[in-house]
Amino acid sequence: MVQEIRSNEPQYICVVKIERITNNQDEEIMAFGVSEDDAKNQAQHLLAKNYGCNESQILELIQEARIEPIGQWCAPQEHQD
Repeated sequence: MVQEIRSNEPQYICVVKIERITNNQDEEIMAFGVSEDDAKNQAQHLLAKNYGCNESQILELIQEARIEPIGQWCAPQEHQD
């Protein structure tokens, strides 16, 4: 699933380490949202849909997740023609 950054809205990122699922120490997923809760909900959806995690696995992974605002430098620029 690909998410698009929306202009003129606050953006948050939820980074979840998924090494317990994939056995790859460096693997993580990133989900974006307009609030911390939205980013967390997007991450939960990805874990369930793409990795087949059950509710207890999702809760455990989300507790260890990092949620933070995205800097303005990540926001898309509007092109003027």
